[in-house]
Amino acid sequence: MNVTDWLLDSDPAIRWQVMRDLLDAPGSDVEAERARVATDGWGARLLELQDARGQWDGGTYRPGWADDSKPFFDAWTATTFSLQQLRDFGLDPASPQARSAIARVRDNVRWEATGTLFFEGETEPCINGMALAIGAYFGENVDRIVERLVADELPDGGWNCWADYGATVSSFNTTIDVVEGLLAWEQAGGTSDAVAVARRRGEEYLLERGLFRRRSDGRVADPRFTLLSYPTRWYYDILRALEHFRASGDAPDLRCAEAVELLADKRHSDGWWPLENAHQGPTHFELDDGEGRPSRWATLRATRVLRWWEER
Repeated sequence: MNVTDWLLDSDPAIRWQVMRDLLDAPGSDVEAERARVATDGWGARLLELQDARGQWDGGTYRPGWADDSKPFFDAWTATTFSLQQLRDFGLDPASPQARSAIARVRDNVRWEATGTLFFEGETEPCINGMALAIGAYFGENVDRIVERLVADELPDGGWNCWADYGATVSSFNTTIDVVEGLLAWEQAGGTSDAVAVARRRGEEYLLERGLFRRRSDGRVADPRFTLLSYPTRWYYDILRALEHFRASGDAPDLRCAEAVELLADKRHSDGWWPLENAHQGPTHFELDDGEGRPSRWATLRATRVLRWWEER
């Protein structure tokens, strides 16, 4: 089968986005397929894993079983990354399933670090950026997170989760988490000159580095930034950055050109892209066939980025 048929031969979470972003299908057909995310496949399966208290796997950022003596152990089964995944799947925020799940989160789930409610955020900007994107997408009041993130921006235009521990320069990983959240808040109807300026400065931080290079010497900042990953979790890579700029609705910036060329060069002769970097840690279930294998998620996301670049 051709690549489009291969993408369509998948879960509703992928299929509805292919219909919208690659096939320009009628809106009614897209929404009908999108509605299936709540009732079929990955979306329904993930929703079923939420407990009565609103959590996934007994925790907010990390699962309840995680060993506190290993703070850098990554696991992707707790509430934050489960909600992030539902957002990526495109679960309709107005669906009864979404409203029920989000109400349980809003009323019960608190951050381990601060004891504050989920949509009030905590202290680290990378975590707050993800919480902001989730809350804005699902129509929750996340204004407190917005205010904190604007205040946390560093002089170079970005953000860093280690700022409270002495970091004075920004991080690609934290900055993409935050600018995604700020954009989601604006696209959900939030208006603030301070937010718009902060987001633009964060985007400029990425652009003036060509999306993956050091500003000081032009070297690749981290080889992992050039590898395609999914789910991205809190990590940065060039495809995640290009997806952000595509989602912003702006015309492509020529400073993205090298990253776009690198992305295009990764396309297999059959038209698909591979998963190159699976972020290690326990998951609820797998969404692709593993590193080095054809990835529907990478192919969907890369194809719509190149379409945006070529058309605009």
